[in-house]
Amino acid sequence: MINLSKSLISKAAGSTFLTAVGSRFFKGRAPEGALYPYAVYSITSNVPEKTYTEHFEDTLIQISLFSNASGSTEIENMYTYLKTLYDECELTIPGAIDDFIWMKRNNATLVNEDHTTLMGTTQVWAYHIDYEIKTQLI
Repeated sequence: MINLSKSLISKAAGSTFLTAVGSRFFKGRAPEGALYPYAVYSITSNVPEKTYTEHFEDTLIQISLFSNASGSTEIENMYTYLKTLYDECELTIPGAIDDFIWMKRNNATLVNEDHTTLMGTTQVWAYHIDYEIKTQLI
């Protein structure tokens, strides 16, 4: 899974998406006091699949976008840049023994939610996007 994380970060390097989130793209959770906007990704599931002759890894990741702007324009732009970067993209997984097959978006949900930090509670826009990544074991 570490190689998949490296691939996601490498793919984002220099992209409009990374610029839109201020280069704040974190694994697992944002650090306390992280400035908005930012993005967080998590590997939510990794399941082996088999046919009679082939072996696959089916990995689900969630990328969450966060903005404290009063309107939704900033987060909707972030989402557009994310889709441009990752929808049906090609990933190079360094050092992997896998053959990359696809990365496809399965779901996206936009919500307005409360974020509580040491500084208090604030309302933010949040976009939660699920991607499926399929690799074939060689």
